[in-house]
Amino acid sequence: MSAEVSLVIDASVAIAWVFEDETNPYTEGVLEFLAQGNAVVPSIWFLEVGNALVVAERRGRLKEAETTRFLFMLSQLPITVEVESVTQVFGSTVQLARRYGLSTYDAAYLDLAVRLGVPLATQDGELRHAASLCGVKIFTPS
Repeated sequence: MSAEVSLVIDASVAIAWVFEDETNPYTEGVLEFLAQGNAVVPSIWFLEVGNALVVAERRGRLKEAETTRFLFMLSQLPITVEVESVTQVFGSTVQLARRYGLSTYDAAYLDLAVRLGVPLATQDGELRHAASLCGVKIFTPS
């Protein structure tokens, strides 16, 4: 993992970028940060983002072309995927999920931020609370 990684981003932030009614100063601040910095995400991130986009298409919130443009935009951002080992997922990720009442999906973001010692960008209240209990800083846009 590169020493340049300075942020973990969860799916709640990325999904907000595609919907005008969900974008806010926080999510815009994370996107602006990526113009200068870079981030890492657990491998589950692409599945979570992809699922949200497909569901939005089914509900008529997005057209296929909009999804395609958004996925291209995501591919241009300085976001690296960390592929967790089975040992990691069955070990510290599950332990964090148990300890803080999180889903294993959310615990994967927390686990990554803990291991890398970098802030976490999330809009999820439970995940923010668990991060504060673990000593993980929540990213604050400047």
